[in-house]
Amino acid sequence: MCGIAGIFYREKNRPVDRQLLANMAAIQHHRGPDGYGVEALAGQGVGFSHARLSIIDLNENRARQPFTSPEGDLLLAHNGEFYDYQRIRTDLTSRGARFRTKSDSEIVLQLYPRFGLEETLRRLRGEFAFALYDAKEDALHLVRDRFGIKPLYYHASDEGVVFGSEIKVVMAHPAVPRRFNNEGLLHQLMQVMVPGTTPYEGIVQVKPGHVVTFRRQGLGYQIEDKPYWDFEFPDAGYHKGAKDEAASIETVREGLTEAVRLRLEADVPVGCYLSGGVDSCSILGLSAAMRQGPVKAFTIGFTDAAYDETPIAQEMAAATGADQDILRLDANHLYGHFEKTVWHAERTIYNTLAVAKYLMSKHVHEAGYKVVVTGEGSDELFAGYPSFRRDLFLHGLDDLDGAERQKWQAMLGESNKLFKGAMLAEDEHDDLYLTDRIGFTPSCLQPWLACEETARTVLNNDRLALLADYKPGMAIAEKLDRTMLDGRHPLDRAQYVWSKTMLEGQILTWGGDRVDMANSMEARPAFLDHHLAEAAVKIPPLHRIKDRREKFVLKEAMKGLLPTTLYEREKFAFMAPPATTNSDKWTAMMELAQDFLGDKAILDAGLLDRAGVQRLISEAKDDGTSRARKVQLDAVINHMLGVQMLHRHFIQTDVPALAAERAAELGWVESRAA
Repeated sequence: MCGIAGIFYREKNRPVDRQLLANMAAIQHHRGPDGYGVEALAGQGVGFSHARLSIIDLNENRARQPFTSPEGDLLLAHNGEFYDYQRIRTDLTSRGARFRTKSDSEIVLQLYPRFGLEETLRRLRGEFAFALYDAKEDALHLVRDRFGIKPLYYHASDEGVVFGSEIKVVMAHPAVPRRFNNEGLLHQLMQVMVPGTTPYEGIVQVKPGHVVTFRRQGLGYQIEDKPYWDFEFPDAGYHKGAKDEAASIETVREGLTEAVRLRLEADVPVGCYLSGGVDSCSILGLSAAMRQGPVKAFTIGFTDAAYDETPIAQEMAAATGADQDILRLDANHLYGHFEKTVWHAERTIYNTLAVAKYLMSKHVHEAGYKVVVTGEGSDELFAGYPSFRRDLFLHGLDDLDGAERQKWQAMLGESNKLFKGAMLAEDEHDDLYLTDRIGFTPSCLQPWLACEETARTVLNNDRLALLADYKPGMAIAEKLDRTMLDGRHPLDRAQYVWSKTMLEGQILTWGGDRVDMANSMEARPAFLDHHLAEAAVKIPPLHRIKDRREKFVLKEAMKGLLPTTLYEREKFAFMAPPATTNSDKWTAMMELAQDFLGDKAILDAGLLDRAGVQRLISEAKDDGTSRARKVQLDAVINHMLGVQMLHRHFIQTDVPALAAERAAELGWVESRAA
């Protein structure tokens, strides 16, 4: 895992500033503290840089990126991991390829000339983002992995293209604007983003499973944004008729075992994250079975017992003989590191679970580990969230009688009452545009769409006026591929929408890469192996959720590994306690608010409305406010703090100067141009 950056100018003869590339690497030093590299091709108007976290091939000089091909016509910068690379490298060697390193990254430079980009991508397995310049085509390809585990952003203008693993890397180029767009700001306050966008003017992200290609033509360049993979469910008719439950269970067991085996491969020690959920417990159980010695298991514990899962995690660790390390966190820990977490996430966060994960990655790093295998993605494949079960009940069980339907819904609401207002909406929220595109408004989006009215009340009046005709639901709906939704089972549609919105925009950003790599720690989500995903989409909906039990096939596949308590328990969404229901956290939150939501801070930023902010905080404090509303307001206050922090660090701060200062501190100094 690393950080990449680059410049591709419209004018081929325009020199690339090597020091600027070094600065872009330096501002993401946290992603790659083990060394950096800069490569600019003379006369080509293109240059890349790379900050390295060494995990495969620890030889600093041999595996230094960016890589060039022996002929000098290809330039590569890669972030992430290609699994199964040893087999691919062996096959290529038998075909006459000669490798200069033991790095997994180098296989791209051998696959691409032989098979072309499309076939190369089909053969790659893992989480990755890379940039590849082909001098023969005079084209830059920006590629992101299938689920969007690794980030990749770019800014395209008349001058050319600037890209990087993080937004601050793109902003380190002085020609890139640093300002919010109004639509993005509203979505930050609502939590849910429009797929492929950022809240910053002119900065977009490569979408999961896409290649964005820039080809120079005449006095300009052509841009092509093309998907190479999607989370594609079969037509609903595929699920009709009797299906072999045992076959579904075996599919999961075989697929997950192989995915975990591949992700334990590294030239450094590999640990596991362990919560009290079936996902991480399954990962630990399989890892322990494959390893000769004890597996290091890292667990987050909260001082609020209602949200703490350490008892089950401890039971699982004991059963597998794991070497467990528990990090216990309280309110001061969480809000004391809120600002730093937002700086790394580059977007707002609705819950301090993001801070907890940031602190855990710091703890893992300090324990001497660079790699952990994690459980993210299980809920996406096997319908683990309460919102999925709600959508199945409402839209996918036509033969269920009314009384039984009410029973299921009542049970769902009672068992997930802690999360009403966040994971589930307090009241039904139907969005006309999403319902038209999907057939219903997925429950996973409803709590955030329900925040729109509240979010508008805290916006600066001038910005609010410009958003009068803007419809967030429409903007999201227009980004969803109708061909992946039409004719699918309702549960499949709900899971697809989650994967395009909350998975990529939340779980894999502030819940994944950004807080992990903030401390130079690589997380490997084994469930998001595309071979496993392609098998999982064919599993019948009622094997995923059976008899009111979510993730049925996974639990059955892993039954021999799981504690009885966990096997029998209903899904419990993992999140940190809201500040609005915890006096210690409220005090810590309000201390931050004095700085970021005070009159001067609001006036300086010009994002929020002072009176609206105060009304919302007063409502959150009021004992008469319902718990679900308090949970919702907790999210909006966190978002208000977040947008103010983002403004201070990315709009008011001179990011190019900060990057240059960081490069000077690190001694990452280059000659100016090539």
